[in-house]
Amino acid sequence: MSVLNRLAHLDRREMLAAGTLAAAQGLSAARPISSADSIRLAVLGSGGRARHLMRSVVKVPGLELVALADVREDQVTTTRGHLRDIAPAKAEIQAVKDFRAVLDRQDIDAVLIGSPDHWHAPMTIAACQAGKHVYVEKPLTHDPAEAKALRDAQAASKSICQVGMQQRSMPHILKAGELIRAGAIGRVHKVHLSWNRNSARFKKDIPAIAENSVDWRAFVGGAPRQAYDPYKMVHWRWFWDFGGGIFTDLMVHWIDVAHALLDLKAPVGAASVGTFINAEGVWETPDSVQTLLTYPGGVTAHFEGTFSNARHGAMICFMGTEGSIYCDRGRMELIPDPNKPVKPQELVLGQGRRGADFYDQPDGELLHITDWVSAVRAGTRPSAPLEAGITAANAAHLANRSLREKRIVMEG
Repeated sequence: MSVLNRLAHLDRREMLAAGTLAAAQGLSAARPISSADSIRLAVLGSGGRARHLMRSVVKVPGLELVALADVREDQVTTTRGHLRDIAPAKAEIQAVKDFRAVLDRQDIDAVLIGSPDHWHAPMTIAACQAGKHVYVEKPLTHDPAEAKALRDAQAASKSICQVGMQQRSMPHILKAGELIRAGAIGRVHKVHLSWNRNSARFKKDIPAIAENSVDWRAFVGGAPRQAYDPYKMVHWRWFWDFGGGIFTDLMVHWIDVAHALLDLKAPVGAASVGTFINAEGVWETPDSVQTLLTYPGGVTAHFEGTFSNARHGAMICFMGTEGSIYCDRGRMELIPDPNKPVKPQELVLGQGRRGADFYDQPDGELLHITDWVSAVRAGTRPSAPLEAGITAANAAHLANRSLREKRIVMEG
């Protein structure tokens, strides 16, 4: 049995070892793609996030959607309906349950991975081994131990891999980085991040999903075997076997911005707390969390996230000795401290309330996918390479480790 075929039925430790071995063997190399060639794309995992990204995929010149892979028949049906609305000619593209069948196709150049978190690294490794370029949603890893196999697989294949942390491609956030590096707010010593929502995500209101319409074992993958549970399958983010709660789902976006704009690596310490306000007995991961992350050089980052209050919404604020820079997904504001000779500035691209999850502008997904496509054609580094994804995920893993062990944890 080939390494790729074995990946679907290994436990996590065996899976990582197999990926490292295959990378060392150099199974396939990703082919260069000229500006004149179409990039033929398959989507692995066609759920809500992937469908959101498809709205941008169909707008990118030369990027051709040709296949879907999903273990759930109901997701494929919903995705086909979505495609009828946004790209009718693509509504009947081939769909398979086993993603490996897509990777075996020589006419497919690249994959977009929108699977649950615990499949991000294994699918990325397998795609690199098959010589495909990769766009993979965050968090890149479900376990920090996956990082080595990811690095090895990409190095052996030369695949261009972009992690879906699209803030790195947003103009107003790039402008914030320019101002910070120019010293506009002095020395940045503290970062405040939030992703607060007031929404009833915890309700058990999913429609019936027949077990015989799902490849449940394939969904579980390298996680411990367990009985079919459609609620877990739909709300996997809030169960430790498949996701990592608010830290991996939401904090990763903003902590990556902090890493990028301040040139930070992984945090050296974390002190986290979490509680259940509405989801106790339904979710495994808390529905309200906070963490304080410490970095070399004296920078601290405080993140708060909840589903029971929307104050601040989704935002990041860099606090310096001369002032602060606030960013959400639609605006950037430089706010001087009192009695400091700093001039206020702002760059507002999107309309709507402060801290919203999404804005009409900028279209971060379109910008980020376009950046990836350009990197694939040029054979260059994209804006959110694997290493950035590993570092951002590691911050969330450290925060979760503190949360679950109920203590301050330190690295190194």
